[in-house]
Amino acid sequence: MREKTKIAVLVSGGGTNLQALLDAEKRGEIPDGEIVLVVGSRDGIYALERAEKAGVEHCVVHKDEPKLIETLKEHGIQLVILAGYLTILSEKFIETYRDRIINIHPSLIPSFCGKGMYGLKPHEACLARGCKVTGATVHLVNEIPDGGRILLQKAVEIQPGDTPEILQKRVMEQAEWKLLPAAAEMMAKEIRES
Repeated sequence: MREKTKIAVLVSGGGTNLQALLDAEKRGEIPDGEIVLVVGSRDGIYALERAEKAGVEHCVVHKDEPKLIETLKEHGIQLVILAGYLTILSEKFIETYRDRIINIHPSLIPSFCGKGMYGLKPHEACLARGCKVTGATVHLVNEIPDGGRILLQKAVEIQPGDTPEILQKRVMEQAEWKLLPAAAEMMAKEIRES
């Protein structure tokens, strides 16, 4: 049996999606993968504390992509998961990990996605448009922001009186925290079997 697929999670903030991945791994829901590294884009973010508590090696790489690639290679990383990582990756990085980088986006792509659509912005845009349904999408990362092949999507109903913050929380709980671990396992299995 081949070794598990080595996964790195890239983070920039609180790490709620990282926590969903760590919890899913602990429950045995990512049997073909192992989160071996968490990389933060800046110091002092709570996501790094989550990695520490889970006993996962972690570090910070500030806007230094060659160093990031070197760090991932040193750890034998085979799958990169962007979990609230707010740095646009270069073509060189994408080419280095072609079809091995996944991202979660808080809308049903192709709606409310692309450059500048992160955080509360997709939820604000969705509510402003009067949508009745939103959701989340896990996709492969390519050179176009939110433009890679869609792996998984899940719809979430919009309720009367939703604010962007309330909607964001519901989308995380009902879609993001379920989709991201499922996609991690899907890709880890594919990589392990290739």
